[in-house]
Amino acid sequence: MISVRPKVAELVFQLYGRSLHPELFEVYNTRTVERGDYSATINITSTGHFVTWRHQGLTLVEVATSAHHPLPQKRRLLSYRLRGERSDRVACRGGVNYEVCFQLEPVEPEVFWTFQQELADDGERNGMLQRFDASGRMALGALSYINVETRARSLFVQAFHTFPDDYAIVKSQSLFELPS
Repeated sequence: MISVRPKVAELVFQLYGRSLHPELFEVYNTRTVERGDYSATINITSTGHFVTWRHQGLTLVEVATSAHHPLPQKRRLLSYRLRGERSDRVACRGGVNYEVCFQLEPVEPEVFWTFQQELADDGERNGMLQRFDASGRMALGALSYINVETRARSLFVQAFHTFPDDYAIVKSQSLFELPS
């Protein structure tokens, strides 16, 4: 199975207030965490990632994927094209808060390859790492790296996705936070 990234111009970042079926995605790496009053499943997919976070009947699903990926419209709380830099926040029932900051950063080739190598090195020791096949145009394929930090009342997810054909890096930081 070939695992090549979509074009960076096709990417979207979305948040849902509902579950999404994992079968909608081509999942390469998964981690599940349970801490305090919440649980989360973090997935690296062929197009980016999706995180399913649950707390007392509330479900939030964060998705970084291709705009061409068929996803439902129902209970979609946020939807942005991945361009430039953006931050947002959603207050949910029960005092739960979700915050996100993401950016698409085009870089020079030498900066890109240095960053990609650093991600690969760090990913071998920490977090979740997925190496993708080369597209044919570039000798090396893309990487996805996700670092997860859990606290009793919060989950912090840092994701990095590289796009060698475009010399671009997608970075996101998400915080799922319980009321204090």
